[in-house]
Amino acid sequence: MSAPPPLQIREANAHLAAVHRRAAELEARLDVAERTVRAQAERLARHDQQLRAALDELGRAKDREIAALQEQLLTSEAAIHSLQAAVRQRDELIGQLRPRAKLLQDICRQRPPLAGLLAALAEAERLGPLPASDPGHLPPGGPSPPLANSTGEEGDGDPLQPAVFGTTV
Repeated sequence: MSAPPPLQIREANAHLAAVHRRAAELEARLDVAERTVRAQAERLARHDQQLRAALDELGRAKDREIAALQEQLLTSEAAIHSLQAAVRQRDELIGQLRPRAKLLQDICRQRPPLAGLLAALAEAERLGPLPASDPGHLPPGGPSPPLANSTGEEGDGDPLQPAVFGTTV
């Protein structure tokens, strides 16, 4: 066997050098791609960890909010029961006060006539009793004899005794 010609050796060496450069270039690109993939994987892992932490915090916040709402619900239910009891008591009180209110309304309706009667009694009291005089010697057209009290009781008093008007309040 004979040795290959120098041109062929040079071409083979150039080819090997080109293959070697290409392999080095591909290894460098592979190294960059591997670093990029590792960086992306690390970023995704950190992001995933952040999302898990955020999800855990959301779960805890949800649980706290549920507990607070349950407490608020219990407080509201207690307040409702208290208010319902107060309403029942007030309804009972209203039931007790209704007849009294009706009585007061009746009294208020009867007040004007009573006021007139009281004014007339006050006027009669202001006039006072008639002076004592002989009933048989009354002048004609003059005052008539005083009226006796009409209580319907028969007393041992004089039936012609003058009536005295007075009020008691």
